[in-house]
Amino acid sequence: MDLQTPLAAKFLAFTGFSFAILHLSAILSKESMTISTTLRATGGITFAVLLGVAYSQKDAAIAPAELHRPSAQPDRIILTWASDPANSQAVTWRTSTSVEKAVAQIAEAEDGPLFKPKARTVAATTEEFQSSLGVAKYHSVRFESLKPATKYVYRVGDGFNFSEWSHFQTASDKPAPLEFIYLGDAQNDLFEMWSRVIRASFADAPKARFIVHAGDLINNAERDDQWGEWFRAAGWINQSVPSIPTPGNHEYGAPPNGVRGLNRHWRPQFTLPENGVKGAEETNYSLDIQGVRMVSLNSNVMQKEQAEWLDKLLTNNPNRWTVVTFHHPIFSTAKGRDNKDLREIWKPVFDKHRVDLVLTGHDHSYGRSNLVTGLTKKEGGTVYVVSVSGPKMYNVTKAEWMSRKAEDTQLYQIIRIDGSRLTYEARTARGDLYDAFDLLKQRPGKQNKIVERVPSAKPENLRPPQPEVKKAA
Repeated sequence: MDLQTPLAAKFLAFTGFSFAILHLSAILSKESMTISTTLRATGGITFAVLLGVAYSQKDAAIAPAELHRPSAQPDRIILTWASDPANSQAVTWRTSTSVEKAVAQIAEAEDGPLFKPKARTVAATTEEFQSSLGVAKYHSVRFESLKPATKYVYRVGDGFNFSEWSHFQTASDKPAPLEFIYLGDAQNDLFEMWSRVIRASFADAPKARFIVHAGDLINNAERDDQWGEWFRAAGWINQSVPSIPTPGNHEYGAPPNGVRGLNRHWRPQFTLPENGVKGAEETNYSLDIQGVRMVSLNSNVMQKEQAEWLDKLLTNNPNRWTVVTFHHPIFSTAKGRDNKDLREIWKPVFDKHRVDLVLTGHDHSYGRSNLVTGLTKKEGGTVYVVSVSGPKMYNVTKAEWMSRKAEDTQLYQIIRIDGSRLTYEARTARGDLYDAFDLLKQRPGKQNKIVERVPSAKPENLRPPQPEVKKAA
């Protein structure tokens, strides 16, 4: 063919156009877009091509079973305590069923890499677990006979596939300054919306000794994908800062046998003390750490039995400070959610032993008392807090007991104890100070003094009042 003829020019222009279409289609993304390009064909003919290509494709979200699939590589690694924080540390993790022998290694931390040959290996206790997404293995190790106030380095694995080396520090065996984080319900949209809160809390308190989770860590008790999101959201924080979790009502559900009870994930994935009421193991327990008695109560079950247990526990309490956590509030922030029966059973024990601080969740809003505990006007010296860290929000009903309240606000709390002073701060997801106070210990038998430090420039985060609906005459 004579390439200089008009017919040849048209042929080359067409083939050039077709090639351009094929080339551009190959490199386009899967989004709709319009591309304007100029192609020069033989004979000096210029083509201005306006190309609109629309793609439609079914959502390609990763299936939960794939996203949360266990492997030989350890995941869901979390530090807890099963005994004395001054000389022990527990760690729990998950793998696939292909792992036949699980171990943990530990050594005293050093400034460089020379600790590795000195690490000792501890065999793990393993159990197989059938979740909503499949079968996995959970492994736990209790490091014992550790030195107080000492930084350690550890990792977990199977002898071939290991986690990274991570640090933790044992508690002092004497009263000493202490800092910890407290989080209300995480519950919903865990990876999407709760991640920023727990990460912000750690950024503000990187030396925190533990994190209190006041129940409703997830929304659906038996959903393994939700537990997977909870662990992904915290990431390596769980590997370095021990957790003190207490169960909420959403940790209770109906497993395959149809009987409502504590969700089956709880005990395989958390290694906790078993020093509470029989039948509430690893949900009702206590720990002493650096002059503070930390108590977890399970507000879902056996309330009277736990009241008797708590009375005995606090009658012989050598610690200067007592902090109690559980899920359902003694004083609710919302109308119609009052826990009157629970209050009548547990509050007299708190008053009798002058519990310093009670940390709860459940109401998906924020409320904090002063030392006058509201409905009864009896000064027991206790500060009650209701908080929420996840995105699920409820209304607040104005009540006399609340010194500070909030709606539609994700919060984390940082609590510091040093000698006779407890310092409390509640911060929003952005890190802004929202509420603060100090508790000052008085001589034995006298109630604490409270020093309010509410930021004057920060008004309460409350929804606009809803107009009243007038009834028809």
